[in-house]
Amino acid sequence: MSQKPKIIVLDDDPTGSQTVHSCLLLMQWDVETLRLGLKDDVPIFFILTNTRALTPQKAAEVTTEVCHNLKIALEAEKIEDFLIVSRSDSTLRGHYPVETDVIAQELGGFDAHFLIPAFFEGGRQTLDSIHYLKVEGKLTPVHETEFAKDSVFAYSYSYLPDYVEEKTKGRIKTAEVERFLLADIRESSLERLMQLQGNKCAAVDGEKQEDLDKFADDLLTAAASGKRFLFRSAASILTSLAQLGQQPIPPEAMAEYKPTNKPGVVLVGSHVKKTTQQLQDLLTQSDVVGIEVDVKQLRDNPHQKNQLLNNILEKVKSVHENNQTPVIYTSREELTFETVQKRLDFGVAVSSLLMEIVQGLPRDISFLISKGGITSNDVLSVGLELQAVRLLGQVLAGCSMVRTEKDHPLFPNLPVVLFPGNVGNAQGLTTVYSRLKQ
Repeated sequence: MSQKPKIIVLDDDPTGSQTVHSCLLLMQWDVETLRLGLKDDVPIFFILTNTRALTPQKAAEVTTEVCHNLKIALEAEKIEDFLIVSRSDSTLRGHYPVETDVIAQELGGFDAHFLIPAFFEGGRQTLDSIHYLKVEGKLTPVHETEFAKDSVFAYSYSYLPDYVEEKTKGRIKTAEVERFLLADIRESSLERLMQLQGNKCAAVDGEKQEDLDKFADDLLTAAASGKRFLFRSAASILTSLAQLGQQPIPPEAMAEYKPTNKPGVVLVGSHVKKTTQQLQDLLTQSDVVGIEVDVKQLRDNPHQKNQLLNNILEKVKSVHENNQTPVIYTSREELTFETVQKRLDFGVAVSSLLMEIVQGLPRDISFLISKGGITSNDVLSVGLELQAVRLLGQVLAGCSMVRTEKDHPLFPNLPVVLFPGNVGNAQGLTTVYSRLKQ
């Protein structure tokens, strides 16, 4: 057995594998499916819990169920050497500390849990414990961006110790958060890591991948000496922990994976500003045709859902037969709802419609680009009804590509791009489309 611990990632949307390749993504978490991940030769695997789309209570229930089954699977596979990562958003949205609390309770005895939100491919860095997002080339404290105003996961601070105090409602005070600064990391953190105990909360800086590589080396050394660590992180630390090297086929050549020469399909669910810019850029291409899904119609006349579905599928079929690429996108207007629960419920209704569209797509499409984290999760687990899928790699920095199995009942060997809402420049979606259409 390898010396490296098994890295088990509970991913709250399906885009956390955006810096690695060749590993398994599991859409289900029954004991047998988890054992597939534990047995796999690649040292890291992902369990796609999609909890960011759920209420805090439901997120806790799902995380409890995963941990319960994981304990049984670990015992069955006789694995004692493992690391648990609660992978979440690099802009600090998500159910913290709900998920890390549940994991600590179920798989307990952690010496520390680390907040490592740096995601370099997406322009997210943490300096002096302040988390930044690069906006138009300028580092902006993340609490000053649109993400901090999220109607479900709003927060007030970019300084991670303050963020922790706010999110834990004062249970963990600002002053109690251990800070690993760039200077510490670049020197050596091993001695400090060995002293951590009692599930101490720690905030970790990161300016570039080499910083996390160094920190990961120290973490793995401490873990090999018996320290138990839990992570709440974005994707970049996973690159450093897994150490997988280069992906088999470079991003520019991933059209090699296409099973047919027919056009593909682009599905856009995310509503963030960046997605809308990318969509507008893609729609300027001469060989694509935009097909809008008017979600307001779904809100105001839910009984007409089937008519809406049939109209969209007719348009898709016609565009595809004309050898053009259908770009299916939800209307961009932000709808308002009386309660958070109604907003979440409507999100489920929209997703349900989109997944029926996926299942009704022409069978000979050559690829599917899914834009938006929650949309992508639903495409894999509901639209394509996958149990597990192999990650091929990244078709653009931060954008994973997976492929369905060869005996998939609807779309065998179909490459599917999982494109997070807030990743890439204004031409990002067009770049991915251009790489796959060739």
